[in-house]
Amino acid sequence: MTAVAQAKPRPGTRQGPFQASRVTSPAALLSRRRRSQAPLDFPLLLVALGLLAFGMVMVSSASMTIGDTCCKDPFYFVHRHAIALGIALATALAAFYVPVERWQRTGVWLFLLGLLLLVLVLIPGVGRTVNGATRWIPLGPLSLQPSELMKLFAVIYVSGYLVRHADLVASQLSGFLRPMLLVGIAAVLILKQPDFGTSAVMLAAVMGLLFLGGASVMPFAVLFGTVLLGLTMLILTSEYRMKRVLSFLNPWEDAFNSGYQLSQALIGFGRGEWLGVGLGNGIQKQYFLPEAHTDFLASVIGEELGLVGMLVIIAAFVFITWRAFRLGARAEAQGQPFAAYTAQGIGLWLGLQAFVNIGVNVGLLPTKGLTLPFLSYGSNSLIVASIGIAILMRIDATIRQAEAETGGSGRTPWVRA
Repeated sequence: MTAVAQAKPRPGTRQGPFQASRVTSPAALLSRRRRSQAPLDFPLLLVALGLLAFGMVMVSSASMTIGDTCCKDPFYFVHRHAIALGIALATALAAFYVPVERWQRTGVWLFLLGLLLLVLVLIPGVGRTVNGATRWIPLGPLSLQPSELMKLFAVIYVSGYLVRHADLVASQLSGFLRPMLLVGIAAVLILKQPDFGTSAVMLAAVMGLLFLGGASVMPFAVLFGTVLLGLTMLILTSEYRMKRVLSFLNPWEDAFNSGYQLSQALIGFGRGEWLGVGLGNGIQKQYFLPEAHTDFLASVIGEELGLVGMLVIIAAFVFITWRAFRLGARAEAQGQPFAAYTAQGIGLWLGLQAFVNIGVNVGLLPTKGLTLPFLSYGSNSLIVASIGIAILMRIDATIRQAEAETGGSGRTPWVRA
């Protein structure tokens, strides 16, 4: 009987559907994952850059009339906004290369620097007053607005505090009160300028972070009641604030005085209907709507691009907020709590500020001076919002590297938030 020699298969070759397949080493899998993973969160970057570009277009459309009137140059505000946009992009690029650990180490010092700047702006002869508000420190051709920086500094400071005192925040009232005391001092200094909108957004973002950090509900209820009582007293003791509240409730009752700005904004939205009157064809920006290129840019968008244009803008801010919270969940899964809190805090800040600005424009909230992030004219707002996105991109890059090294997929379930 002739023996038939059975050929041995070469190692690593396919032997058929029921035979052992090639074995891939963990190092090869890790290398393949690193090559297939995108280096950045490109959807978030594209949405942010799209808002910046769209803001440049809308500021140009909204400011030409007032630029021609006040400065004899229709492109006066366009040129200044373009310079601010260039500074914002350069500053954001520099912030992207700052490691997350350095933000954590310097959080307290940044917050103290913000408090110092808020005190300086209130010193006579140092701060510059525009339209009755003292919010800027002149620095040659530019002006520094400390209240804009303070929103970012507060988020970074409280994020670091939650990492250092996680158990204290979750178990004791003092853990909640310590950061709120310092942030409350900053809010009072901002109210002195006066700037109610910025202080409200900063306080809301910080309280949201403390809630995410595990603070119990009772301090929030007590603080909310105290703030509500304080706001009521501020309104009742100030004729200026009382007029703003009454004009918000019924702007048509005094449409040519206290309710003028809101009524003109509502007229703009009414003219826009579904698709708008066309880019550049709005008339409310032509001497009717005050601050059309800053606080009430949303009304210009609503008039010229209609409800559809406004829904696209709202969807963009919803996407940025969702992306920030998703990034926070991924950072938490990788054991990086500071990055998680910072991402969620930036998402809260940008989302709340956009909500307040659009709410003011459509009459859902009382009128207050607060810009629409990435869109409105204003160098400080543009720069700080861009830095916020850059920090999100830095956190995302750090988490992607950690996920590649540990074999994570980046599809983190929402165990928090």
